[in-house]
Amino acid sequence: MKRALALALTLWCGAAIIPPARGQTAGSDYPQRAVAFLCPFPAGGGTDILTRMLAQELQEKLARPVIVDNRPGAGTIVAAQAAARALPDGHTILLAPVTTLAMGPSVHKSLPYDTVKDFAPIGLVASAHFALVANPQVAATTLPELIAFIRNKDGELSYATSGAATPHHLFMAMFLKMIGAKAQHVPYRGSVAALTDVISGQVAMMMVDLAVAMPAIHDGKVKAFGLTGTMRTKAMPDLPTIAEAGLPGYAARPWFSVVAPAGTPQPITDKLNQTLVAFIQRPDTQDKMNALAITPWTSTPDELARFIPAEIQKWAQVVKDAGITPE
Repeated sequence: MKRALALALTLWCGAAIIPPARGQTAGSDYPQRAVAFLCPFPAGGGTDILTRMLAQELQEKLARPVIVDNRPGAGTIVAAQAAARALPDGHTILLAPVTTLAMGPSVHKSLPYDTVKDFAPIGLVASAHFALVANPQVAATTLPELIAFIRNKDGELSYATSGAATPHHLFMAMFLKMIGAKAQHVPYRGSVAALTDVISGQVAMMMVDLAVAMPAIHDGKVKAFGLTGTMRTKAMPDLPTIAEAGLPGYAARPWFSVVAPAGTPQPITDKLNQTLVAFIQRPDTQDKMNALAITPWTSTPDELARFIPAEIQKWAQVVKDAGITPE
């Protein structure tokens, strides 16, 4: 009897010190309720459309509601802060663009979260395309001619952006630094207003979302000189990258990722990553993205974890070189 009791106690104690297989349970039982998919931009825009595409697929594959929660404001800080403070159980995820994770630490004096430590990477999902465009009256038809024109004006030309310290601003600052020229910055409240003044000739040029600029490019209202990224887009296959067109080494790629609160179990982030990658790699998904001037781009969670710090360092240098004061 004593031996049986001792054996029972030994088995009980052994079981007590063995941690439960939380990772396996988290992955197999996830999700247990609706998932909130936070989007840092208003409904109706390109980022919102992308978020809803991904959410619909997750909802079908996870067999639980995936609800898009638009939380614009404060340069994407509102949505990112909500995600960082959510329970790390996979039931809150965030569509996080380059502005949130990589540019934010340099253009803001302080953030209510750490973009590396407070988020669990799930993966890259896409990159957008920006184009360098100018008013038709600008005396240049090729990128080398435009670069020479900007240099000759010696700071007299102006360029529009959707606001200070936005991708539009940083992409142009990087361009001007690389060509060794200056131009006057004219910030607007949004890219549509900025492009309108480039079309009218109030401002000479800008870096602009290709999805916004395509109608004006097709109608000849602006000249397009190149894409900021590293590859062409099927939306405008004849438009080269800026690097191809005459400025080797230039690469400014506005990317989108999905992240969760730090501490989210790896089986959950892996499950979400695998579901999203399978969806994005489908030809029909890629056709939909290309129609929006968005290029599919996937990664593993580990690849995104390494990518973010490198991007933070890159854009910190651009901000420093441009003399942009954090707000």
